[in-house]
Amino acid sequence: MLVTNGTIFMPSVLTFIGIPGLENIQSWIGIPFLVMYIIALMGNSLLLIIIKSEPSLHEPMYIFLAMLGATDIALSTSLVPKMLGIFWFHLPEIYFDVCLFQMWLIHTFQGIESGVLLAMALDRYIAICYPLKHTTIFTQQLVINIGVGVTLRPAILVIPCLLLIKCRLKLYRTKLISHTYCEHMALVKLATEDVYINKFYGLLGAFTVGGLDFILITLSYIRIFITVFHLPQKKARLKAFNTCIPHICIFFQFYLLAFISFFTHRSGSYIPSHIHIMLSNLYLLVPPFLNPFVYGVKTKHIRDKVVKMLCSKD
Repeated sequence: MLVTNGTIFMPSVLTFIGIPGLENIQSWIGIPFLVMYIIALMGNSLLLIIIKSEPSLHEPMYIFLAMLGATDIALSTSLVPKMLGIFWFHLPEIYFDVCLFQMWLIHTFQGIESGVLLAMALDRYIAICYPLKHTTIFTQQLVINIGVGVTLRPAILVIPCLLLIKCRLKLYRTKLISHTYCEHMALVKLATEDVYINKFYGLLGAFTVGGLDFILITLSYIRIFITVFHLPQKKARLKAFNTCIPHICIFFQFYLLAFISFFTHRSGSYIPSHIHIMLSNLYLLVPPFLNPFVYGVKTKHIRDKVVKMLCSKD
């Protein structure tokens, strides 16, 4: 690492500050984060076990739910261990290339989660608006293709972000990152060079994945609601709407936290940095924590299977 005129040439090691202003209580903040992480691991693992072991759940909706659970486990695991290392074990340092790899993991899994939510919305759209065509449209091959597509899309789109940082940005004002994980803009802001291209591509990638998915999911549910309200029988309307409730809950909490985190990040000095960083962490931790509860409570097939498993143990 070469230091010239107060700038650092491509630091080999970066140092996380954690949550600026809350360093004295970070060890306590880590406790609820750890609890959320453990519950996320247990809840999503249970979902995966139930869906795999129950043949009646080998349908597109539950396959996508299994993908969501696996993504939640991977996303929270790519974040929490290093965060707790900062909070509890005074291990704030990370190699520059490892930081880029963590960034790729976190942003990729965020994109996969968004893509899976879109796939689930399209599944509900076909199931409710074109029920007779659902089995012929959502074939096993289509589900596989969707799974590959929602995985490759963010994995590929994030790579240029890493290359733009690695190849374009050589001079940094500091090696201290005011964050708990390697987030794209948190790292880009450390550079002393022109970062317009980095910021532009970051926004483009965010819209291509999250923004586009949000629009398509919203349009899908507008069409679903129109179809449901035109059903002649009240019982049929309630049944159709109830199948959408878990996904609607997850959709709102995922994108609500995403938008709050996005806007606080771009509010600059108007929002204290510790609030932004706390919101960023909650945005990544709350969905994996809540998703198993939402589907466990609202989905009858899964709820019945959990009850059956608990009763068999007694």
